[in-house]
Amino acid sequence: MVDPVIAGSLLLLVAGVFGSVLPLVPAGPLSVAGVLTYAWFAPSTAHPLGVGWIVLFVIVGATAFAVEHLGGALASKAGGAETSTVLVAAVASLALLFVLGPLGIIVGTALAVVGAELYAGKEPAAAVRASAYTVVGLLASSAAQFVLTLSILAGFLVLVFVV
Repeated sequence: MVDPVIAGSLLLLVAGVFGSVLPLVPAGPLSVAGVLTYAWFAPSTAHPLGVGWIVLFVIVGATAFAVEHLGGALASKAGGAETSTVLVAAVASLALLFVLGPLGIIVGTALAVVGAELYAGKEPAAAVRASAYTVVGLLASSAAQFVLTLSILAGFLVLVFVV
């Protein structure tokens, strides 16, 4: 029989990995919650993680969280978008998430960036470029979150069940 604390920790870690590709699911914090749950509540017979590993997992989880919230905005700015455009895109993508699902985030962001940039007086080519940078940044941040949360899960499994 699997210990409920270990099962709960694993469930949180797996939810973190899935959360990295699902909208509005805090991937990094879920992964960190899984590690901390194990660290604080695991039975005395379980393999301890050690403070160094816990700190490393928290740093990786915080990085995943930062990537989730800053990736698209930083890419948008790199593409030349105005700060106000980034805010408009965030609102539009969230609104269209509920209409079109995850595709709404991409479509909503792309259209909102183009529209806001054109409204701000940018040339169409510049507006499309800013939109493309933003969408690529969103997708890249999801990929980075996936890799980061998966690395937390893999590291946890190795430390608890292999080493």
